[in-house]
Amino acid sequence: MFGIFNKGHKVKGTVVLMSKNVLDFNEITAATGGGVTGAVGGIFGAATGIVGSVVDGATAILSRQISLQLISATKTDARGHGKVGKQTFLENHLPTLPNLTAGQSAYDIFFEWDDDFGIPGAFYIQNFMQVEFFLVSVTLEDIPNQGSIHFDCSSWIYNANKYKKDRIFFVNQTYLPSQTPPALVKYREEELENLRGDGTGERKEWDRIYDYDVYNDLGNPDAGAKSARPVLGGSSSYPYPRRGRTGRRTTSKDPKSEVPSSSVYVPRDEIFGHLKSADFLSYGIKSISQAVLPTFTSKIFSEFNSFNEVHGLFEGGIRLPTDVLSAITPLPALKEILRTDGEQVLKFPPPHVISVSKSAWMTDEEFGREMIAGVNPCVIRRLQEFPPKSTLDATVYGDQTSTITKEHLEANLGGLTVEEALSGQRLFILDYHDAFIPYVRKINQIAKSYATRTILFLEGNGTLKPLAIELSLPHPDGDQFGADSKVILPAVEGVESTIWLLAKAYVIVNDSCYHQLMSHWLNTHAAMEPFIIATNRHLSVLHPIYKLLYPHYRDTMNINALARSSLINADGIIESTFLPGPYSVEMSSAVYKSWVFPDQALPSDLIKRGLAVEDPSSPHGVRLVIEDYPYAVDGLEIWDAIKTWVRDYVSLYYATDETVQKDSELQAWWKDAVQKGHEDLKDKPWWPKLQTVEELIQTSATIIWIGSALHAAVNFGQYPYGGFILNRPTISRRLIPEKGTPEYDEMAKNHQKALLSTITAKSEALVDLSVIEILSRHASDEVYLGQRDNPNWTSDTRALQAFQKFGSKLAEIEQTITNRNKDSSLRNRYGPAQMPYTLLLPTSTEGLTFRGIPNSISI
Repeated sequence: MFGIFNKGHKVKGTVVLMSKNVLDFNEITAATGGGVTGAVGGIFGAATGIVGSVVDGATAILSRQISLQLISATKTDARGHGKVGKQTFLENHLPTLPNLTAGQSAYDIFFEWDDDFGIPGAFYIQNFMQVEFFLVSVTLEDIPNQGSIHFDCSSWIYNANKYKKDRIFFVNQTYLPSQTPPALVKYREEELENLRGDGTGERKEWDRIYDYDVYNDLGNPDAGAKSARPVLGGSSSYPYPRRGRTGRRTTSKDPKSEVPSSSVYVPRDEIFGHLKSADFLSYGIKSISQAVLPTFTSKIFSEFNSFNEVHGLFEGGIRLPTDVLSAITPLPALKEILRTDGEQVLKFPPPHVISVSKSAWMTDEEFGREMIAGVNPCVIRRLQEFPPKSTLDATVYGDQTSTITKEHLEANLGGLTVEEALSGQRLFILDYHDAFIPYVRKINQIAKSYATRTILFLEGNGTLKPLAIELSLPHPDGDQFGADSKVILPAVEGVESTIWLLAKAYVIVNDSCYHQLMSHWLNTHAAMEPFIIATNRHLSVLHPIYKLLYPHYRDTMNINALARSSLINADGIIESTFLPGPYSVEMSSAVYKSWVFPDQALPSDLIKRGLAVEDPSSPHGVRLVIEDYPYAVDGLEIWDAIKTWVRDYVSLYYATDETVQKDSELQAWWKDAVQKGHEDLKDKPWWPKLQTVEELIQTSATIIWIGSALHAAVNFGQYPYGGFILNRPTISRRLIPEKGTPEYDEMAKNHQKALLSTITAKSEALVDLSVIEILSRHASDEVYLGQRDNPNWTSDTRALQAFQKFGSKLAEIEQTITNRNKDSSLRNRYGPAQMPYTLLLPTSTEGLTFRGIPNSISI
């Protein structure tokens, strides 16, 4: 990096960019009339035309419209800052160039040099056009004694007047703060100051400021009391992770609440800027929220009459009323999502869970298997005390101890006593009692359900057999008197078998809601956002940990903003189609109180739930209590691969604990993430102090695990399991009928009608299926674990070699999982539904594949 330029030497550069009309969905929207209708309708018209046959970006780039100024990393000016070179403009458009992808254009640029400039380490760029463009990369060639220098940019560049400071990009090198070339130190510090902002003002589209705020934009008090929602974050009553600050104006009725908007600011480079289906899918979600949801719920009142009618959604479709079809017709993209094909028929792809057997979902074995191999495999825990107790405040909720007795369980323990089953580590519990009982009284004013506990027994063949389900309601005389509970036992015939079927449905409704709101939204999407914000505020792009973590943040802030405006907002899709309704996200706040960052690491999580014990002699340092636990077995291999990669990478830059302690950016990053990003939990003693290399490795690996494998495990099985609403209902609408009522008599005669009258109604089911099919799909240009979207992400060959080793290990794991799924003795991997556990296979193709681990939470 320390060559010397001859006087008069010219250095050639290549600038690769993409014009706005190729990338920006909003540009397509404007071209097709604007609004939701224009956006989702235009993606198949205008976008297909643009992406399919890319508009030549050269036509939009005219002479002297884009300039660059190189900044020296080795020579300083009078202030001690790196010298800034002469303003130089783009020249020739290069119609062809190796490695250009669809939509990219390349341009020549030539810089004049003299001996006093030194080696470039950064550059300023100015855009004098009114329209923004996406800067992909800059490469400098023929640098004496140096060869080429690469700048990986991947950023939107707006008109220069939009910025208080010129846009700067740094060379593709890696430096700890203390090792930064002196000429670049001030530029490095200034860029981080720009990204932090000053915490004031409303953010504009072109801003790149990362700051924190509470969740105060889910409701709208100005629209009435029913549309108001509590502010989440900033109080002991409603703690929550922080989200990105927008600075929008507050509502008139509540100055603590921000006016909600369908267009939510996120830092510009966090917005979907890729040629991928996620752009379409995100607008599809908005369209379902704004058009399909109100149309279906207001015009489709009928029930499913039989299980065959539910199957008809996938086999022949369901006929839509004319007025419903007319509401969808103006939205061509929705016709694509909903596959109406110009007819009055709505049809969905068959979910995996019924692709082989139509009835396997009803078996007790499949019910238990999905707790360890389904879409929510990270809640079940080993039962370690009997009867199960509650952690709720007894002064408020009374005695909430379970009413399940030994006699209930021992009838199906094969001769074992409860004590023997406990000591043999063979009893397990799926416990949603404490999460739901504080809300059931309010929920049952709009729906009808129970708080549930389910106890299961580990059979000799490795499968889980449900022994008893406890259904609890708040005491009719008041919460302080405890719960009003009933225990339902397995049955295979008569009305008792229907009651058992209903009891399992209530459990799955609890599980579906907990999965969507806690396991999925809270534990991955919401928990990750503070780390993304802190990283951009305090770790320079030159920092090795920035380069390590950045791929695992791709698109997350944007998908979270979309969720706040269309999915988890007041009267949005989640509130309208899931049991807790207006209390949905509030419930996740209550669960966040017990969120523990170190326990998000898979081995720690398994140990905490009693599903594993520490065992240094085991390959992963833990021994599983349920040997055939697909999520854990595959997950531990992925976890170890991630941690090994992180260890190999971190050790390149941090030789001692002192290096970690003296890294000013690293320490500021972690302090910001804990004390501001997760401010409501900042005083918890379990936070890593980040004083050792080992703490840095564990912390980084945990963040990567959350953003990649954990999210994949709880996201991409949503439609394969939940697309069949009988298997994973999201709402229950009535309690178990009492003897002597017409409903009880009907239940005794027709178990199908009893279940269909209890769970999610047709209109909500259609919306559910539409949304989770979108959320379960992979984008066309998704980047998976072990991959990078830019091979030039670092110039450090040691890091590139370590990353290649990581990719090779993941390929080995993928083959191991594939072989494991062929082992018929592993009944939990295959189950009665005959769907192998594939969610943690690292790679995937585009679409609804039931596999693949993207680098980040990108949908």
